[in-house]
Amino acid sequence: MKEKIGNGPWIKKIELEITSPSLRDNTADTDRLISGIKKELNAEIMVDFSLVKGVPHTLRKYDYKIDALLFEYRNCWNLIDIFPLQKDADYFGLAMDLGSTTVVLRLVNLISSKTKYETSFNNPQIEIGPDILTRIHFSAQDGGLEKLQAILIKRLNREILELAEKVGINTDSIIGMSVAGNTTMTHFFLGLDPYWICREPYIPVVNRPGIIKSSELGIAINKNAPVLVFPNAGSYFGGDLIAGIMASGMMHESEIAFLVDVGTNAEVVIGNCDWLMACAGAAGPALEGGVASMGMMAGPGVIDKVVIDPNTLEIILSTIENLPPIGICGSGLIDLVAQLFLAGMIDLRGKFVLEKCEKKFIDIEGIKHLIVVEPEDSGTEKYLTLSQPDIDALMRSKAAMYTILTTVSNTVGISLNEITKFYVAGTFGLYIKPQSAITIGMIPDLPLERYVPLGNTSLEGACMALMSFKAREEIYKIRDQITYLELNVNQEFMNLFSAAKFIPHTDSALFPSVKEWRQNTCNRSRVQGLTVQR
Repeated sequence: MKEKIGNGPWIKKIELEITSPSLRDNTADTDRLISGIKKELNAEIMVDFSLVKGVPHTLRKYDYKIDALLFEYRNCWNLIDIFPLQKDADYFGLAMDLGSTTVVLRLVNLISSKTKYETSFNNPQIEIGPDILTRIHFSAQDGGLEKLQAILIKRLNREILELAEKVGINTDSIIGMSVAGNTTMTHFFLGLDPYWICREPYIPVVNRPGIIKSSELGIAINKNAPVLVFPNAGSYFGGDLIAGIMASGMMHESEIAFLVDVGTNAEVVIGNCDWLMACAGAAGPALEGGVASMGMMAGPGVIDKVVIDPNTLEIILSTIENLPPIGICGSGLIDLVAQLFLAGMIDLRGKFVLEKCEKKFIDIEGIKHLIVVEPEDSGTEKYLTLSQPDIDALMRSKAAMYTILTTVSNTVGISLNEITKFYVAGTFGLYIKPQSAITIGMIPDLPLERYVPLGNTSLEGACMALMSFKAREEIYKIRDQITYLELNVNQEFMNLFSAAKFIPHTDSALFPSVKEWRQNTCNRSRVQGLTVQR
């Protein structure tokens, strides 16, 4: 009877002490190796021909006492490599969150399941274009796709080598990898043409890339290591969201939940253990702080929290790592605009109330800018400001975010009030203050305890799939369970969008808490403990 993998790992080490050959036992070396592994696994074993060539020398070099590294795929155990037998030897896997802006790597000990190291770097494809569409157009040029793949793999390999050096391991001991990214980024990683992804009817080259040998992709880990590439569920709904669904656990719950991941796009999932519906829309960049004049990704010195004293209109803020402010991230921008509204400094349309803000304006190229931080308090030694176009951009993005949520919930016939858990993924989710997002009408007016920040669910899901056979198989079950809603051709979305471009909404009855918060603004006590920028 063949071994049932169950909840165990699909990449594993087998310790073997094989009987050496003799005149009485002249079994071929590779057959001898396979027989020894079969005694441990009771399963079909495959040895790639590239490994067969080295088996005789390797077995004799290690006196037939070896660690055999294998991975399971398609009901068969495949040999990755052979190392000398070491009872305490560690072997590693890499989980990668392949973002269009940032790539995150986590080195995991596959024996102990503990994280060994984590690092991140800017996606080098940014030099081709900061957005996905620009890169897709570039890929259509002669040699464009090859360049996009090459610069990514080259930078990835550099990071892997530096990572291995820092933790003192050989890259040959990295024997597996998992990759979660959006559909287009996955195509770039694999060198697949993304041309039809952004053209109706929005068709990827492949939805289930499966497992690929690392040497086929040119990745600087063990040459026979399996690379698990997450499947995608639609042109704009990729493996990063499938990883997020798995990390959230929502597919195991009977109650209905939302999962929102805000990055380049805003990607949304609603459902439970019985069904899942998903969609994606362009709401991300402004919510990341990407379109404000002082907008930045979250990092040291970036403003992440803001309070405005309603009596003095003094702006009180905090920064990540309490450094002098150099810009503002998405959560900080949402906080700032929410506070401006509560303090009466902007109106329902998101427009500045001049009599409240007049003394706090400076003119930059003919446009009024609200001073948020004076030069002497800034880490840049320059004004940090917010302009009307900055607010207008956020208003469009927040309207898109709320409209995506309402469109999806309406499609499945579920009231937003019926949502029991609202998971917010990504860096955005770690820093966002739900009360501020509700105030500007970006997310529904639900009890605050229903909002659950999750962090980098793409990376977390990639780790889970790397280390567990059950989790690896679950990503395909999730993918097949998803119904994908294409917003590009959804008329209801456009109708609802216009109504959401007010603070908090044209229908104030949808946001009863905001009226109460505005009335209680003067009594807030959460000003305490934040750094005051004067």
